[in-house]
Amino acid sequence: MLDRRRLMLALGGAAVNHTSRAQPTGQPGQPTRFSTAPLGKVQPGSWRYQTLPKVQHSNDVAIVADDGHVLHGVSRASASFWATALDLYPIITPVLRWSWRVQRSLPVSDFKKQSGDGYAARVCVFFYMPTERLKFDVRLRHAVAQPLGPQPLPTASISYVWGGPQQAVGISSWNPYTEAVRIIAVDSGDNHAGRWRSVQRYLRLDWHNAFGGPAPRISGLAVGLDTNDSEGEAQAWFADITLGAE
Repeated sequence: MLDRRRLMLALGGAAVNHTSRAQPTGQPGQPTRFSTAPLGKVQPGSWRYQTLPKVQHSNDVAIVADDGHVLHGVSRASASFWATALDLYPIITPVLRWSWRVQRSLPVSDFKKQSGDGYAARVCVFFYMPTERLKFDVRLRHAVAQPLGPQPLPTASISYVWGGPQQAVGISSWNPYTEAVRIIAVDSGDNHAGRWRSVQRYLRLDWHNAFGGPAPRISGLAVGLDTNDSEGEAQAWFADITLGAE
């Protein structure tokens, strides 16, 4: 169980470890746009491909042409992510926007069970929350998961997912492995499968509803597919992800 908690937090740590790297095709402080990346299995600017410890198989991902250049991923009982470091304040860039499409939802997705911790598509936002605000057991697990390195590990995150048919849009819950991760279903089921869906989220509101108080600094983003626990199969596409004003 601890291994899974560790990898959920380590994913954010991986994003943070690249704060000093240049973002050659993105706006300052913004993630590189997938639309500017060359086609193929290449590293799109500020984004870094992240595999996960203790997860045997990784997703197959590439930049593909789909009315522009987008990130495409295929997941078969696997999990991995593209992550990028940021250093932004939600009071300045409070709105997160992106578009995504899935071939179909993952039927076994279930917030409440570790075996259901899988989603056809996922967009994660990492934050620096003071550790004293964490519950004692969450703070302890965070200390165990803290990697050796110069950059601190994010202490909290919000994970926006394309949920299964039984998960209503708007429903939210803690990740079944750790209360440092809040999951929100922004799309679900197969009614819109195969279609591009545009999403807009107000980070300060989502943070307040999940953790309370003002939202701290944003330390990174990650996008990916996760079918490792559910041992399912999924396919998803992600267009540009941006943070900006209202």
